[in-house]
Amino acid sequence: MSPASSPTSEHVAELLRVYTELPADYVPRLHVGSVVGTSTVSPGMLRVTLGGDDLRDFPTSGIGDEYVRLFFPDAHRETVWPRLISNSCEYPDDAAPLPMRTYTIRAHRPGEVDIDFVIHPGGIAADWAAAAEPGQQVGITPPRHLYQRPDWAHRQILLADEPALPAALRIAELTAHLIPTTVIGEVRGAHCQIEADTDAAVEYIWLRGSGNGHAPSSLEKVLRRTEIDEQTFVWVASETRINRATRKLLRHDRKRPADGYRTVGYWIDNSEEWESRYAALAPEIRAHLDALYESSQGSEEIVDEVFRIYEAAGL
Repeated sequence: MSPASSPTSEHVAELLRVYTELPADYVPRLHVGSVVGTSTVSPGMLRVTLGGDDLRDFPTSGIGDEYVRLFFPDAHRETVWPRLISNSCEYPDDAAPLPMRTYTIRAHRPGEVDIDFVIHPGGIAADWAAAAEPGQQVGITPPRHLYQRPDWAHRQILLADEPALPAALRIAELTAHLIPTTVIGEVRGAHCQIEADTDAAVEYIWLRGSGNGHAPSSLEKVLRRTEIDEQTFVWVASETRINRATRKLLRHDRKRPADGYRTVGYWIDNSEEWESRYAALAPEIRAHLDALYESSQGSEEIVDEVFRIYEAAGL
């Protein structure tokens, strides 16, 4: 999976800035991919391969945690795909928005991409993946990424729960031959453990039976007791509230430099409750949050303020 969508998420960042890292002759647009096939990665993970003519020029940033927005057709009405315009996807005035979720690109090949879905009941994307058949279509935006390891790092620790595990594993596959890598994975059980497809040495630490919406997460507790020297880069991707806690630990307790860590909220536990609480915020608070996100430009001080507001509101 990939970063959690919310009205004020990092998805409002500058798409065009990221697209400049893609092929110079590529014009960003919404692509329409077709299901080529599916395969079982583990008892807890299903892979869907997308291909087709409209993915022949689908780009890649070459960064392990690149992610996309997926738009799922509604079987009960004619599909009207949105258009990619500047920083957003827009529909004609009379078209209802399609269900959308963000997911990590697990693998990229010319004309094809793999996307891994956590198997669980009741999710729009998970249910779609479980029933996916060859030829079914899905809209897919060009990729963006968040992982950026500093040149000074001589070691990296990648912490992920199950929705973020595909990104952590791809990062390891693309970088573990360059830098010693430890993956700390929080999974529902041993049956959900997946390792990177690489000949490079990767250390794995598995946290079984915690987090993932099934039990309290132990990611923060384990990170708190993990030795992190001055030349270690830490990447954490997890549930949004856990993400805030790990960021607070790294930034304020451990006093890590801003380029020494990256924490990303990949999903929201009890998202309906979260959205209800967000919608109930006073208009001036929501406007303030929007202004903070628009002006953040990666400022850790502004992120501190946003998270302070979230915590005060019980978000």
